[in-house]
Amino acid sequence: MELTSTAFAQGGGIARRYTCEGEDTAPPLSWRDVPQAAKSLALIVDDPDAPDPAAPQRTWVHWVLFDIPPAATGLPEGGKPLPDGARDGLNDWKRTGYGGPCPPIGRHRYFFKLWALDTVLRELKQPTKADLERAMQGHVIERAELMGTYQKQVA
Repeated sequence: MELTSTAFAQGGGIARRYTCEGEDTAPPLSWRDVPQAAKSLALIVDDPDAPDPAAPQRTWVHWVLFDIPPAATGLPEGGKPLPDGARDGLNDWKRTGYGGPCPPIGRHRYFFKLWALDTVLRELKQPTKADLERAMQGHVIERAELMGTYQKQVA
């Protein structure tokens, strides 16, 4: 399985448009080679460098999506509309949807992680990343990852 974006290359810089300094809209994402056995997909976007990459203290969660149909091939810019059946979890701002990079200091890494699952997670309502990861245990068929970086512009 492969996860890509036309907005940034693997390991490359995320455009300001997709951050708190820009439009704070989700970058377009595409994926391919989803295993035939997949019943759903899940996506988590997080930043393990918070608050300072030189002394990280926590991983900040920017987006949680689950029950994405396996026939879906991506998400458009802005993340909407979601594919039929896909549902939002809660990010670390305690809201649904995408929250873009907004690092307080330094250049942070943002990991876009996609899982193919052998089940649909109907029992979940609006899970946090931790809730979703617990529910996925024992159901992961395959995983793909895309990483981009961002550092705030200096005024």
